[in-house]
Amino acid sequence: MLSKVACPACGTANRIAAGRPPQSAKCGRCGAPLGLGRPVEADDNSLFKHLAATDGPVLLDVWAAWCGPCRMMAPEFEAAAKALQGQARFLKLDADTNQAASRLGVRGIPTLILFNRGEEIARRSGLAPQAEIVSWLRREAGVPSTAQGATR
Repeated sequence: MLSKVACPACGTANRIAAGRPPQSAKCGRCGAPLGLGRPVEADDNSLFKHLAATDGPVLLDVWAAWCGPCRMMAPEFEAAAKALQGQARFLKLDADTNQAASRLGVRGIPTLILFNRGEEIARRSGLAPQAEIVSWLRREAGVPSTAQGATR
């Protein structure tokens, strides 16, 4: 479960109030939505801010616009983010426009990298459907199955 995330707009760390709907969470500094039910675009600057400021699992999708499997997985990744809103932060990183992909040792795309407290805990490459993404994240990060996080 997420208890703290970085704002996608300004980078400020925000605590997540327990018991409140994750889709309504907003930044305390700039008022922007925290985007807990959808993937957030990350770049070289924001990726490590998100990793440092997030208390809970972070799932990073490293992709590229020219990659067919990446484009096929995009709606599946988005559905997984919606299914697990408030339980994990979902980030997308374009490998073609960011150095972080090579710094993370990504050799093929799409690649999913799971972090907890800024440390990589699991990695997998290749196309994955929403249900597989959700079950893999739950298993690797210890995210409990809940009615809100149920798969389609």
